[in-house]
Amino acid sequence: MLGLPRGGVAVAAEVAQALHLPLDVYVVRKLGVPARPELAMGALAGDGTYVLDEQMIGALGVGDAQVRRVIAREREEIRRRERAYRGVAAEPQLNGKTVLLVDDGLATGATMRVAAIAVRRSNPKGIVVAVPVGAKRTCESLLDVADRVVCPFQPEPFPAVGLFYEDFSQTTDEEVRRLLANCTA
Repeated sequence: MLGLPRGGVAVAAEVAQALHLPLDVYVVRKLGVPARPELAMGALAGDGTYVLDEQMIGALGVGDAQVRRVIAREREEIRRRERAYRGVAAEPQLNGKTVLLVDDGLATGATMRVAAIAVRRSNPKGIVVAVPVGAKRTCESLLDVADRVVCPFQPEPFPAVGLFYEDFSQTTDEEVRRLLANCTA
């Protein structure tokens, strides 16, 4: 089981404990539009895999140099988080295993999409995306990169993931480290 930081690790920890599975982290980052960083124009995985929403980039007039700067900045943040969460421990071996990718929800699905694409390169037996809440269209769209998508709550309309949580406060790096340390099988 791989949780996408940071909120996805909190959700994954609950699932890992219930299913008695080992938990690790898979660090990915949203590529935010330069003038509106909360708006995803794509996403980046730790191995350098990225996805871009070319239509959005074009519509907003984001230039190639701006995209490259955002990718470079987020690549550094991925490295920092991998060191913070995993230290010197090796990444899990995924070859031949069924991998559960867990996040706290799916709005655009950019980070989950890039995670599934990157994980697929490790030759897993299968990839299951699991989230408690998500936009129906996004859940369906991920079936082209995952073998299965489990999302029990798909309300329409879907304004934002955080609206479906009583407490959607930011999960800290320290909380991620603690959750990972407590979830070993």
